[in-house]
Amino acid sequence: QVQLVESGGGVVQAGGSLRLSCAASGRTLRRYAMGWFRQAPGKGREFVAAISWSGGSTRYADAVKGRFTISRDNAKNAVYLQMSSLKPEDTAVYYCAVDDTVAVRISAPLYDYWGQGTQVTVSS
Repeated sequence: QVQLVESGGGVVQAGGSLRLSCAASGRTLRRYAMGWFRQAPGKGREFVAAISWSGGSTRYADAVKGRFTISRDNAKNAVYLQMSSLKPEDTAVYYCAVDDTVAVRISAPLYDYWGQGTQVTVSS
């Protein structure tokens, strides 16, 4: 089993920035992709960003391209999401997830392990 713990959420004004972190522990995995998803009140879980094991391949949702950056540190089993130019519509619970594959995928059901989520609230 793999445990994921997110941190870094909070309340920020529109136009501000936040950096989310996610640390993985537990069962040793081989090369795996990691992703960030979010869920706003009354909405389904949506893809935000994903990154390959090497960090050389990334994918972003259109809504966050140019504003969010995903990165990872394999020595720390961690993934990060730098969020800038935040908008009220970015308000959601943000989840990190592990996809036990080398592919960088955007579909939530394909991911194997999930964190508990961290709340991000952007005020206008």
